[in-house]
Amino acid sequence: MRKSWLDGLARVMERLVPDAITTAILLLVILFGLSLLIGTPLADTFDAYYRGLWSLLSFTMQMTLILVLSLVVAASPFFKRIVIAASRLPQTTLQVVVGASLCAACIAYLNWGLGIALVPMIAVHFARQAELKGLPVDFLFLQAILAGAGSVWQFGLSASAPLLVATPGHFLEAETGIMRLATTIWAPATLVHVGVFLVATMVVGYLLMPKRPRLLSEFPASEELATRSPADETTGGASSQASSLARRLETSPLVLVPLWIALGSWLYLHFFVKDLSLDINAVITCLMLASFVLHGNVARFTAALQTAISACWPIVVMYHLYAGVAGLIQYTPLGVTLADAITPISTESTFPLLTAIISTVVAVFIPTSGGQWVIQGFITVRAAEVVGVTAQRGLLALSIGDHMGNLISPFWAVVGANIVKIDFRLLFGYRLIFAALWFVVGVLAFTFLPA
Repeated sequence: MRKSWLDGLARVMERLVPDAITTAILLLVILFGLSLLIGTPLADTFDAYYRGLWSLLSFTMQMTLILVLSLVVAASPFFKRIVIAASRLPQTTLQVVVGASLCAACIAYLNWGLGIALVPMIAVHFARQAELKGLPVDFLFLQAILAGAGSVWQFGLSASAPLLVATPGHFLEAETGIMRLATTIWAPATLVHVGVFLVATMVVGYLLMPKRPRLLSEFPASEELATRSPADETTGGASSQASSLARRLETSPLVLVPLWIALGSWLYLHFFVKDLSLDINAVITCLMLASFVLHGNVARFTAALQTAISACWPIVVMYHLYAGVAGLIQYTPLGVTLADAITPISTESTFPLLTAIISTVVAVFIPTSGGQWVIQGFITVRAAEVVGVTAQRGLLALSIGDHMGNLISPFWAVVGANIVKIDFRLLFGYRLIFAALWFVVGVLAFTFLPA
């Protein structure tokens, strides 16, 4: 059978795109050279790289915990039963695409960590049920569709930059004041963007579904994830009949009661006594409490934790490599030079587009929304003021570029593919389709709609 342009795109990207560590090294070489080219002394350039290299130590651990604990929560029988039940409902290929996309979007909107952990597994279960029913659903392309649908986390309840600027005392409060969520993630332009993009993702995903689908059964390691029963998802309870006191303690729910009380009390103190808002540590505490409650005992939690950590190795090392690259932008004049390059051609009409383009470039180097806003926020706010638009519009346009960078860089593609045990290059080309869709819909929304 003749190959489609979609197959060709996937093949080309599979051959051209290096892995995330190689990409980080290439970016280091390019930005190091650019820093020297604009006149930064060699010693200062080296110093900027080393400052950046260790600048995200605590943040790396926070992100690792969010992803690991999200995977632990996702591995609980409770969540797996929900996903399996939803995957059995569709009776047509269109229903598979729509149902899986809605599941992915809802979970990602709730929490980005749960989205990264659960969305690849949603594709696994929906692809398995589709294959059992004889529906033509390409497993790799479905993964790409759901990566697109999961993009809505950028304007969801765990959106890093909007949460940051809605918190009193944030680093730009003197310039912007407190930006209420009603003016950022719940602004009219944002809500229209999320709705239109999600519908467009489902339509494009259905229309471009490969005519020669690669079924889940062609990927044995991925298929094995779908064939496990919820009871087998963690093996910690398999030895629960052991007679030793230590084993009885490990498999007893009563042992976890003090921890449930401690974590629940911390959350109560944080939200209701101190009247603080949702932040990264609060998200981690919620996930930790949910992990222990849903698994029910230490043995099951530990078994799920071991599996989750093995899937999260990219973050532990790659965040530091990208942080070094970020240091070249943040601690040399390079970042300001790149941003200021757009000022002469920036107008009220072109500002969202140019901001999104610059943010895309920066996001390829800095795979964290909060970190990108810290680096780029002041420049974005200043540029917005010069051209006469709101700081909120600048933040939202930056968010479009931020996630565009997430979709076109290997970093998060590696994490998602590693969860379902496939080579990220097999589906990376497909992700670019939904990256382009995200960018176009977002730029149009934040150029012409109220924000």
